[in-house]
Amino acid sequence: MGKIFSKIRKEQVLGVVMGLVIAYALTAIFFIGTAIAITYTSLPETALPIIVMVACVVSVLIAGFDAARKASSRGWLWGMVAGLLYAIIFIIIIILTSGNATFDMRKLMLLTLSLVGGGIGGALGINFKK
Repeated sequence: MGKIFSKIRKEQVLGVVMGLVIAYALTAIFFIGTAIAITYTSLPETALPIIVMVACVVSVLIAGFDAARKASSRGWLWGMVAGLLYAIIFIIIIILTSGNATFDMRKLMLLTLSLVGGGIGGALGINFKK
């Protein structure tokens, strides 16, 4: 285990951070677009949980892709790290804004989809290196 952490380069950590920044910018754009759509169209608010999950999965795929492009190997792992960090930050934001600190099925689904989406994005990203 120590060998894995000793080989972490600054570029790899920067790749994860930049992937997260891009992912959250994309998530914000999705959420603003959804708010506008709900306000000015007949889109029901009941569609909101599905839209949130889709936005998160797309954002995590991109975060994993970007994180893996900076990695020398194990793109899927770096993608999963980006997905896990995305989910943890997102869950913290949910808890702080809603006051609901219980770990329910939606949070578990977000965590699972973030790990899987990040891993897939990472596996794709390692093959599209600059």
